[in-house]
Amino acid sequence: MPSPQSCRSVTLDGIELRVLHIPLVSPFTTSFGTESVREVIVVRALTSDGEGWGEIVTQEAPLYSSEYTQGAWDVARRFLIPALLDRHRLAPEEVAGTLAPIVGHRMAKAGLELAVLDASLRSEGRSLGERLGAVVPRIPSGVSVGIQRDASTLVDTVAGYLAEGYRRIKIKIKPGRDVADTAAVRDAFGDIPLQVDANSAYTLADIDTLVELDRFDLLLIEQPLQEDDLVDHATLAERLSTPVCLDESITSFKAAGDALALGAASVINIKAGRVGGYLEAVRIHDLCRNADVPVWCGGMLETGIGRAANAALAALPGFTLPGDVSASNRFYTQDIVRDPITLVDGHVDVPTGPGLGIEIDPVALDEFTVLREEVRR
Repeated sequence: MPSPQSCRSVTLDGIELRVLHIPLVSPFTTSFGTESVREVIVVRALTSDGEGWGEIVTQEAPLYSSEYTQGAWDVARRFLIPALLDRHRLAPEEVAGTLAPIVGHRMAKAGLELAVLDASLRSEGRSLGERLGAVVPRIPSGVSVGIQRDASTLVDTVAGYLAEGYRRIKIKIKPGRDVADTAAVRDAFGDIPLQVDANSAYTLADIDTLVELDRFDLLLIEQPLQEDDLVDHATLAERLSTPVCLDESITSFKAAGDALALGAASVINIKAGRVGGYLEAVRIHDLCRNADVPVWCGGMLETGIGRAANAALAALPGFTLPGDVSASNRFYTQDIVRDPITLVDGHVDVPTGPGLGIEIDPVALDEFTVLREEVRR
């Protein structure tokens, strides 16, 4: 596949940050907690050629990752944005290098890069999908189902998503809510594409429980152990017939290469925010594709901004498993884009308009904004 062309440089005059509080349709529970309101940072790049939008996918507390909203706001405001404004004119491909001296903070960097990428592509009249290398006009959509009150409620919830047309079901698990929940879903719905996500809730001491999951013919088990336990994941992978997929462990191109070299994963979940941006996500996709390792696109309860970008990413040829690019109404009654992502016949369309291919709803954006600041040169 030929490499997509680089983007036009833009003259960056300022960046606006907003913290949003968007109510979720229903509480979303994982092994590390429950969210009822999505706290997220939206980025607007102000350039001489127009504006661009990005999303910093941190959460209120550092539970999924070490990054969190107020920390991302602080590092963006004090270090990352000044570094970009000092450059004044730059291409999206130069953002990562410009921000490299600041250690970590990949989600904050990814949101800023996406805003610059969107502004540049809009000025060219080119879509993000075209820039990243999308090869299909629509992608199969999977849905992530949080831990429910009990197995019966879980079955009812899954039934609803299957009725909507979702092509793959992922259920969250944790110790005590694993084998029985998985059995209930498998028994109720037969051979549907099914996978489980542990969000690092287990250790090798739980290996017997994890081995029990082999009998359910799962697509994969996602991130069973801690994010820095690559060696333990390799040990676990030798015991399981279920493919082990890494999520939190994959923080960069190098981390992905290390995981593959160790045999710690046979599937990789790519989240652009977690790895520092969509351009780094493409590098990881290419690495895995060359190694014949399937990848899929994970989600972070994104607004329509990140959801549109994820759809473009998931349209690359190595994304052979349905990802978590679900319809906007899976999480939000009201999104902040005028035309939210929708589900049609189990698929979502890859936006084809310039940049992200979305238009912000300014009324909804203002309604959900709890903090705003604009930084200019």
